[in-house]
Amino acid sequence: MDSLEFSDNRLEHRIAALIEPTLIDMGYEVVRIMILGKVALTLQIMVDRADGSLINVEDCEQISHAVSAILDVSDPIDGAWTLEVSSAGIDRPLVRPKDWNRFSGHLAKAETMIPIESRRRFSGIVLGADDEYARMRLDDGLEVALPFSEIRKAKLVLTDALIDACQHMLSSSGGVSDNSQDAVEEDTKKDQSKRPGKHNRYKTH
Repeated sequence: MDSLEFSDNRLEHRIAALIEPTLIDMGYEVVRIMILGKVALTLQIMVDRADGSLINVEDCEQISHAVSAILDVSDPIDGAWTLEVSSAGIDRPLVRPKDWNRFSGHLAKAETMIPIESRRRFSGIVLGADDEYARMRLDDGLEVALPFSEIRKAKLVLTDALIDACQHMLSSSGGVSDNSQDAVEEDTKKDQSKRPGKHNRYKTH
């Protein structure tokens, strides 16, 4: 499970173990799972297509149906909660080594839990990654290797070059339409299900 991002919650790890095999069989990869809130809980699941192309609303709806069916049986969350399925978006988080390699050459920002090279916040060009370190060329020209174990958060910065790259992904996946520009500029595509315990009502926005 080291390819995913969690907020250090055992329940999130349990949910990942439940849903990931099914989503992999469907051709998706789970990027991040987070549970937000204390009373009205929201389960956020961020997903990519395994082939690297961008997901759309229909993908989110299929994933939401599949996840809901699994969690209806296992029922791991007490009380009412909301399921939110989304794409990683354009200015997406960089979580796994493959994310850093896929978006090498693009601008990103990162923050570490401890100082690295006397700083905790970094801005610069993504240079790729291996299993242990993510690499960046900083705005001052210096290169830095950030241990994945110490990265608190990292994400791409929205630029024209990144938008162009995402449009190319849409074109490669055959998803270009008259509305493709709007599609790639939308930060996330979300499908939400309001779930009051076991007895839930499915709703798509």
